[in-house]
Amino acid sequence: MSHGHHPLKFDEGRLMQVLKTPVISEKSTLIAKNGSVVTFKVLQDATKYEIKAAVELMFKVEVRAVSVLNIKGKTKRFGKSIGRRDNIRKAYVMLKPGFKLNFGAEAA
Repeated sequence: MSHGHHPLKFDEGRLMQVLKTPVISEKSTLIAKNGSVVTFKVLQDATKYEIKAAVELMFKVEVRAVSVLNIKGKTKRFGKSIGRRDNIRKAYVMLKPGFKLNFGAEAA
């Protein structure tokens, strides 16, 4: 993300769909407390630039960097049938200093 601004304008409707849900886990709350990093599940084909634009648009914050990782779905058995969980794409979004996102995790 340190290569300057990406010149493309994104479709706002698409950006509204890029972020699926915030990830509330032990790890995500720990890194959110230590720094200004928030974690989201995102669309499988979302790019770093789209994720950055979506977070800035929806939460009115400035994003410093985005790290993305893919998690393969686990195979699960239900009796005799074998099923598979969906693959997940996760984004760690680092905010610029002075910006914060709060999902109410402190109340839990």
